[in-house]
Amino acid sequence: MTNENNHEKKCGKKGTAMFAYGIIQLGSSVVSAVALAAIALSFCSLKKEAKVFNECVEEMQESGKSSSSAVRFCNGGN
Repeated sequence: MTNENNHEKKCGKKGTAMFAYGIIQLGSSVVSAVALAAIALSFCSLKKEAKVFNECVEEMQESGKSSSSAVRFCNGGN
C-alpha cells in the first residue's frame, strides 16, 4: 500500500510540472504571435514611407533636378 501512495505522489508532481511547462509554452507562443504582428505592422508603415519618398524623388526630377540631387533633397538635404 505504501508503494501505491508513493507512486501517486510522484505522478502528481510530474503532472504539475507538465502543466507548468504547457502554460509556459502557450505564453511563449502568444508572445511570438504578438511580435510577428508588430513586425508586420512596421513593414506596412515602411512601405508607405518608401512610397512617399519615391513620389518626392519623381517630383524633384520633374522639376529639373538630377537623380542624385533629388534623392539628397528628399533625404533632408538642401
